[in-house]
Amino acid sequence: MKPTPRLLALPSLILAALLAVPLSAQTQNSKGELTIEAIFAEGGVTGRTPETLEWSPDGTRISFVQRDDAGDHGELWYVDAAGGKKAVLVGETKLSSLAPPATKIADERQKEWTTRYAVAAYHWAPDSQHLLFDSHGQLWYFGLESGTGVQLTSSPDPSTDPKFSPDGHHVAYIRKHDLWVRPLPDGGERPLTHSDGDDTLNGEVDWVYAEELNVRSNYFWSPDNKQIVFLQMNEKPVPTYPITDWLPMHPRVENQKYPKAGDPNPEVRLGVVNANGGKVRWIDFGDDPKNFYIPRFGWVREGLLYFEVLNRLQNRLDLYFADAANGHTRQVLSETGSPWVEANDSLRVLKSGDRFLWESWRDGHEHLYLFGFDKGSPLAAEGRLIAQLTKGDFEVFKLNYVDETAGTVFLTANAEDAKQRQLFAVKLDGSDFHRVSQEKGTHQALFSNDGSHYVDRFTALMIPPRLSLCRTGGACQTFWESRSLDGYRLITPEWLELKAADGATRLYGQLLLPPQSSGRIPLILNPYGGPGAQRVNDDWGGANSLFDQLMARRGFAILRVDNRGMAARGREFAAALRLEFGKVELQDQLAALDQVLERYPQLDSSRLGFWGWSYGGYMTLYALTHSNRFKAGVAVAPVSNWKLYDSIYTERYMGLPQSNEAGYNASSPTSSAADLKGHLLMVHGTSDDNVHFQNTVQMIQGLIKSGVPYDLELYPNKTHSISGAEARTHLFHRIESHFERELMPGSAATTGAGAQP
Repeated sequence: MKPTPRLLALPSLILAALLAVPLSAQTQNSKGELTIEAIFAEGGVTGRTPETLEWSPDGTRISFVQRDDAGDHGELWYVDAAGGKKAVLVGETKLSSLAPPATKIADERQKEWTTRYAVAAYHWAPDSQHLLFDSHGQLWYFGLESGTGVQLTSSPDPSTDPKFSPDGHHVAYIRKHDLWVRPLPDGGERPLTHSDGDDTLNGEVDWVYAEELNVRSNYFWSPDNKQIVFLQMNEKPVPTYPITDWLPMHPRVENQKYPKAGDPNPEVRLGVVNANGGKVRWIDFGDDPKNFYIPRFGWVREGLLYFEVLNRLQNRLDLYFADAANGHTRQVLSETGSPWVEANDSLRVLKSGDRFLWESWRDGHEHLYLFGFDKGSPLAAEGRLIAQLTKGDFEVFKLNYVDETAGTVFLTANAEDAKQRQLFAVKLDGSDFHRVSQEKGTHQALFSNDGSHYVDRFTALMIPPRLSLCRTGGACQTFWESRSLDGYRLITPEWLELKAADGATRLYGQLLLPPQSSGRIPLILNPYGGPGAQRVNDDWGGANSLFDQLMARRGFAILRVDNRGMAARGREFAAALRLEFGKVELQDQLAALDQVLERYPQLDSSRLGFWGWSYGGYMTLYALTHSNRFKAGVAVAPVSNWKLYDSIYTERYMGLPQSNEAGYNASSPTSSAADLKGHLLMVHGTSDDNVHFQNTVQMIQGLIKSGVPYDLELYPNKTHSISGAEARTHLFHRIESHFERELMPGSAATTGAGAQP
């Protein structure tokens, strides 16, 4: 389950790569009252942030796409790294010629019909003089000097995940579950694999690997351009879930391959195929393909592969090296001893050829380690630990860049403040650990291939996104910033330090109070609560923050607390919810609530609300069925029964349902529907392919059997994010009215008239 704490930041996997943002966010809308319509309008209050930022391979420019607020017009821009000049790289007319206007495309993830002028994605060629555009599943090879594009594919089946060979002479892509290759600029395409129907995916990523292992591609070129390593996924044993489009006269059904907790997973194996075709060579390392995952793999160097193997219980991760020619393998290291191990992208083999960087939770925090191996005989022995590069009570989130000449590693961590994310640097021997970024808040760095420059995406609690081009070790120059929020009179939330239910663990929180109040104030809790997320941080919250501001002006206080079980605070903090969701999280939320009520006597303990999305929606169901403290709750896209959620996420934290039946039952609100207290509004998109609509249906059945009333709001053909200005505006008006009716003085609910039985 992807955390969904920031509502405008919710991922849309199809539309995320479309051309982005207005040419300047300074062309702002006139300031007025902060309204739900303004918050969820196209472009929002702060403007569309530039999308698909990519460095040219030669490191001379950073490119990005900008759209107008409506999203119908866009251009590809760049910033020159040497001088900081900003200019159009490919204009709208050229882009439109690659994707004709008014072309309707079916967005299968969103189940919506959209009209776009823009192309879906672009990729730099290795020569930095050409681009590859993916326009609605067709590939175009575009020359920057000539300003012309050549269409490479025209099949009725889309060609996806295109990649240049390292020398730029070929391009590979996925079509109809197979790997294809064609020479550039001219030449015939040819398949490298031959799938056995729709259940065999060669180099293609399935839903659960993309969602829960953050896999974005399942094939990679060899450094010498001669081979491709790929993952083959056999989806045949995976059960299907029917996603129904109810709007046509005769409903359409798409059967989604979706392994639920305890179900059979896709069976996987690793293969190597020559770029000019031939027989696939499979890598055999002896494990049962039904009971493991391969979350990461690739090339160490020419002829030598690496791959990671994660067992089904996800408490052991093994790193292997393999000879691409004969398939011989060697286990290099193993991660064990933690309640679970999560895959990451920090493996980095150094150019010296005998050392690599590795990220591990082994000392209780996520840190970087340097390992060595025999360069001449990499399959002869296990890797040896050389140094632990980072140490302390903090988490490393990303390995950004390695400057081997200077012996420096750049990384993102929360070393000085658990609520911030800063760019740091450390030497390869673990010395000279220091902060690189300057402003307090949240920094995300994207380095050029040569490491001479990086883009810094900066936000803070009250500062929306700003993009700057930085010289490594030097100054930064802003090239895009959000529209100013001056004039909206936003209220700064108060930072809180609280104690968890154990009386010892520190929790962080934020409290937003109304600007004026003549009486006692109703309070709404809005947690996320689940693994992998951090909500209380020094970061711009997007539409969620602005909706909080609007609710504060309506007279509500908003409390957000990160309970044990969430991320960014180390292994012990995260593992508190192991084998039973809901219990520890709610205990911490209630303990924090009591401390806040004691500190702020103006808050009304008799008028409490609770709402959340995704895991936060689950927390709402759990809170209202395991506590009598809350008069009203809103559960958006909630899990109601953990046996209904996907295998990788659920089993990582809960184990297999076959061996933890009691934990699954205790964690699932459907088991306690009869105990619901307060007025519940449930919300779901009928085409949610993440948390299936089935969850809400089963919760409703439990409530009906128990004679418990509820409210329901459905959004036809919407997925987990319930995206789009119309749907979001409708939804948040519904949330607002629900809490105003149930918690505000003078309403029927608070005076007793028409109260729910």
